[in-house]
This record gives sequence, structure tokens and C-alpha cells, in this order.
Amino acid sequence: MSAGSVRAERPSSRWARMRRSDLFYSFKRSPTTMVATLITIVFVVGAVFAPILAPHTPFNPSSIDLNDAFKPPAWSEGGDWRYIIGTDNQGRDMLSTIMYGGRISIMVGFAAVALAMFIGILLGLTSGYLGGWYESAVMRVADVQLTIPAILLALLIDGVARAILPASHKEDYASLVLVIAIGLASWPQYARVIRSATLVEKSKDYVAAARVIGVPSLAIMLRHILPNVLGPVLVIGTLGLALAIIAEATLSFLGVGLPPTSPSLGTLIRVGNDFLFSGEWWITLFPALALVILSLAVNLLGDWLRDALNPKLR
Repeated sequence: MSAGSVRAERPSSRWARMRRSDLFYSFKRSPTTMVATLITIVFVVGAVFAPILAPHTPFNPSSIDLNDAFKPPAWSEGGDWRYIIGTDNQGRDMLSTIMYGGRISIMVGFAAVALAMFIGILLGLTSGYLGGWYESAVMRVADVQLTIPAILLALLIDGVARAILPASHKEDYASLVLVIAIGLASWPQYARVIRSATLVEKSKDYVAAARVIGVPSLAIMLRHILPNVLGPVLVIGTLGLALAIIAEATLSFLGVGLPPTSPSLGTLIRVGNDFLFSGEWWITLFPALALVILSLAVNLLGDWLRDALNPKLR
């Protein structure tokens, strides 16, 4: 058999192994998970490729006509099929603004989860492996932070950051401030899970053998322990993504998140809320529905992943 045919067979064999895996079997047996995956993919693709897929460019002043403001959905009286789900108070297409707003919400959510995972993994791994006073200090800080609602802590961090930043740069760094606020408010749960798993792993024979042959502690933590404790973190990260998106929307709805010039779903809901009781219900309803559907789909994916990776439920 030639080398080319061997290389051609490898991808198919990997695909076959994946299809025979317990994870793929669990995925096929759950229609809810497949629907949630499809919805998540649609939202992510629509958000990432919003400049290409959006029917209008809602934040380009030259493409906005104030005469098109407050148009209802196309199927309602006075609607226009150019704007399928209507326009807002500035004449911007609601579908396009939701796609652009979802793009910002998803980016902030992913970045905040990545920051929380980095801090949590770093502190949880090192505290679980090193132990002693360092472990006690990290866990006590985590315990104290867990007694404070995450949204209140994020509000505090956001307020402090905005007080420090110059007024002329507040809008420029609004996204970064949100990511830091949500990330710093969410790391304890990752740290506690990683620390517990590290305590189990470091007592196993392969870690003892690595110590005996002189492998440095940093290499043991990164090469041996970390790959074996990442499973639960991936589950928490999936669930945390939905929570981070909701937290960002909450902060933006309260007026301390992203500015109207670069609105997220929370900002769109806040803007639409001002017109809710004057009859323009679509301005707040459709961004709110998008937020609910996206968060629910990601949560369902996290629930499935938690159950699929739990050996007690197999």
C-alpha cells in the first residue's frame, strides 16, 4: 500500500472513530441538542459574517433615512418588506442591528469566558498542586467572592474602571471594561473545580513517577495534570458563555455597558424599552427574543455536554 493511500485513509478512520464515540452517539440520540446546536451555529455565523449577510448597514449614517423610522414588521399595516421585522427610532433595519448587536454580545461573552477560564485554571491548578497557605488564600478569596452576586461585582468593577479611565476614552474601552468586569466576576467557579480535580490527580501514580524522575513542577502541572482536568471546565465554560452574554446584556441594559454607537443586544433592548409603551413593541421585542433564544440554545448545549461527559450517566 502506498504512502498516499495510507494518508487518505487516516481522515476517514478518524471520522469513523468519532462516529463510534459515546459523545457522538449521545449527540445523535438528543434531538433537542441537535436543534440547539443548529440555532447556535446560525447565531454565530450570522454574527461573525454580519457585514456580509446583513441586508443593511445599520451604523453607517449615509445609509440611514429618518423617514423610515418606526416602521413596523413587514406583515403589519404600514410595514415594508425591505425591513422584515421593522426599523428602530433612527430608521435602522432591526434584523441588521440584531445581527451586528449579536456579534458584539457573542464576542464579549467569549472573551469574558476566556479570561475567567484563564484566571480560574491558573489559580485552581497552582493552588491544588502547591497547597499550603497559598491554597488557603486563593480558596478564601474565591469563597468571599462567591457570596457576592456576580452582576453586582461586575457593576462594581465596571464602575471603578470607568472612574479611572479618562472621559474621552470611556467609549473606546467599553468592550474591554465589560470583558474584564465579567471575567473577574466569574473566575471562582473555574478555580474551585480545577483545584478539586487537581487534588485528585496529583495523588495518582503517574504524578508520583514524574516527581521521582525529576520532572519540574511546572511541567507536571501543564503536561500531565492540566489535560486530565479540563473536561469539567469545558462544561462550565459552555454554560458560562450563556451567563456571560446575559451579564453583558444586563450591564448594557442598565446603561453601564456598551454605548449606543456600538450596541449589543442589551443596548438594543434598553433603547427599545423607551418606546415599548408608545406602540413600537418590535424595537425591544425582537432583540429580547434573540437574546433569550441564543442563551437558551447555549445552555441546552452545556447541559448536554455535562451529561455526555459524566461517566455515571453512561
